[in-house]
Amino acid sequence: MTASELETELGRHHRAAFGWALACCGWDRPTAEDVLQAAYLKILAGRARFGGRAQFRTWLFGVIRRTAAEERRRRALGRFLPLSRLDGHGSGLAPGPDPAVAAAQADANARLVAALRALPRRQRELLHLVFYHELSIAEAAGVLGVGVGTARTHYQRGKARLRALLGEKEEYAGPG
Repeated sequence: MTASELETELGRHHRAAFGWALACCGWDRPTAEDVLQAAYLKILAGRARFGGRAQFRTWLFGVIRRTAAEERRRRALGRFLPLSRLDGHGSGLAPGPDPAVAAAQADANARLVAALRALPRRQRELLHLVFYHELSIAEAAGVLGVGVGTARTHYQRGKARLRALLGEKEEYAGPG
């Protein structure tokens, strides 16, 4: 693949790649931006090469996931200063026309994010790839570097655990 074709493909998948980088970085936007830039640099410098054995997007997500893991290891070793900025989820978004509806949606989103964070990382990553990036379980398995059977197991367990977590939250929501 030529450099020009590579740049075209990266541009075509940028939005999805950034969403995946956010998921891999615990929704920390500055870290996700750094990870995505590092992944792109690896690709453009030829340190990560697309061999055509998978779809480009699947391969790209794998590069991003490995780059995020490297970043987590670096941070764990204390080579970088701790982040002092918080991610402003939803900043810049205009509220819905009805404040009550907007508040209910914000509450539902917060419950979903909390439930997703409670899942083991592998289950959370697999569900993210399947639901938000519309990958098949087999494609997601390729991104995560696990077998299809293992991916199916994580997928089923993740969905069941998510249902249970969300169900528990709704039961304790208080009087309706």
